[in-house]
Amino acid sequence: MKTATLPAIRVEPELRDKLESVLHEGETLSSFIETTLRSAIEYRAVQNHFHARGQRSKELYEATGVSYTTDEVIDRLLAKTQRRREKILGKGK
Repeated sequence: MKTATLPAIRVEPELRDKLESVLHEGETLSSFIETTLRSAIEYRAVQNHFHARGQRSKELYEATGVSYTTDEVIDRLLAKTQRRREKILGKGK
């Protein structure tokens, strides 16, 4: 697979100086920017997924009128966590 280039961006000299000051030994501007872009893309994907789940929940509530209190949700999460802990660690631990 061929690689592609991204558009060049203009930044103030101070920003470039700050960037260069935080590079790890052997790290290049290009590798830093690529790593940062990958992280930002993953973050945005998680945000989008979270937003989509929230929107579906809102639509489900509007369609059914069914909702849960905070205490009910927390109790269910705690029970789920406890079951998982027991499965991993074994009963009685």
